[in-house]
Amino acid sequence: MSQPADIREFRLEPTDNRRLANLCGPFDQHLRQLEVGLAVSIRPRGNRFQVQGPATKVQAAGRIIRELYDATATQTLAPSQIHLFLTQAGVAQLVGENTQDVSPLAPNAEVQSPPVVHVRTRRGKIRPRGVNQARYVDEVRTHDICFGIGPAGTGKTYLAVACAVEALEAEQIRRLVLVRPAVEAGERLGFLPGDLTQKVDPYLRPLYDALYEMLGFERVGKLIERQVIEIAPLAYMRGRTLNEAFIILDEAQNTSAEQMKMFLTRIGFGSTAVITGDLTQIDLPRGQMSGLRHAREVLRDVDGLSFTHFDSRDVVRHRLVAKIVDAYEAYENRE
Repeated sequence: MSQPADIREFRLEPTDNRRLANLCGPFDQHLRQLEVGLAVSIRPRGNRFQVQGPATKVQAAGRIIRELYDATATQTLAPSQIHLFLTQAGVAQLVGENTQDVSPLAPNAEVQSPPVVHVRTRRGKIRPRGVNQARYVDEVRTHDICFGIGPAGTGKTYLAVACAVEALEAEQIRRLVLVRPAVEAGERLGFLPGDLTQKVDPYLRPLYDALYEMLGFERVGKLIERQVIEIAPLAYMRGRTLNEAFIILDEAQNTSAEQMKMFLTRIGFGSTAVITGDLTQIDLPRGQMSGLRHAREVLRDVDGLSFTHFDSRDVVRHRLVAKIVDAYEAYENRE
């Protein structure tokens, strides 16, 4: 059932034409993005804004516009930041072009912001976007083994790396181990040039990129030379026990059930393991059970483990990514 329409007006202070132009964007692009994302109508007139639409969405729009205006004091806004503010404000479920009211909130409910959580690295603070990301970071910090399961663009890998860097710089761990199954998405690993490490490196690029951003290119290189940061194909984990380490298994949907069991039993004292994967992008041979899916079923009732499930509402990339995820999921359900 749709909510009754509401109209609210408010002013932004202090009045600053440059900041107002920054807020609205070129040709009011940022306001149009908010209108589409929240299914409301926004009319600016100087520093006065009128918002019209369903009550909870009008309330959310007013709050986000004020937060964005605060942000203009120190930064130039871009469409990607508008999307992140929508997600961070806890209204990601409203993002999209469908104008129907899909909010689970009661008509007069307050829109809740996610808890304030920061991950500290040498290059600055990283703030999770949205309730699910904040919960995920908290679970990584408080559990020895954590699973992050969901579609691309939800921050699973990036936040895992951020937590690993934070633990490394706080000397809570002695090394960081990056692991990935050597399964190709259509390509053939053997035809790539170089030794095994060089062959696997392209598949670990998202992890490298995050490390470079948080630690710097030169420092990452030195830590790899000293084997403080280790890159390991999953097959090379057999027989090892990893103590005082932060281990990230990325693309875990491409492990077999046997490989996943082998990996999980490598965890030693003082270690944290984060397993990330997207069950909609499995590259295993047809008919083979994904180790990630199998682990989710086998371990769901085991104390001490954490499972965080992301969905399209948590995507912090271009808004079309969330729609693509939903479209594929709907198609696969029909099939």
